[in-house]
Amino acid sequence: MNILIINGPNLNLLGTRDPEVYGKETLLDIHAELREQYPDHSFNFYQSNIEGELINCIQEAMKDDTDALIINPGGYSHTSVALRDALDAISIPKVEVHLSNIHGREAFRDRSVTGAVMNGIITGFGKHSYALGVEAIERLIQA
Repeated sequence: MNILIINGPNLNLLGTRDPEVYGKETLLDIHAELREQYPDHSFNFYQSNIEGELINCIQEAMKDDTDALIINPGGYSHTSVALRDALDAISIPKVEVHLSNIHGREAFRDRSVTGAVMNGIITGFGKHSYALGVEAIERLIQA
């Protein structure tokens, strides 16, 4: 299975940005763990702080051999109608993940405009949110 994992703005700062909220692992640590935990899957990782680049990446996934998508849109999950529309246009299984519990934080983080077009949202399990996302994808594909 070929899974694209997209990370949005500021996730390149994992490990140094608010480690009490987001954990001490870097994005590369999370990638390495997923590769080790799921050796039968092929992962493509992408991160950008730029909304248009994230949209381009999603649109490219529609053209290639991507079987499923996991995305942590970061702050864009609360604001980006354009990102939501790009996600809505892709028909492969897709899961949104968040390291922190977005419902337990500031009120503006409580709503995910992107989550409305996803198969599901996993939030609040730290780095494990990504592995739970892979497990959700596996179940969606099996169903």
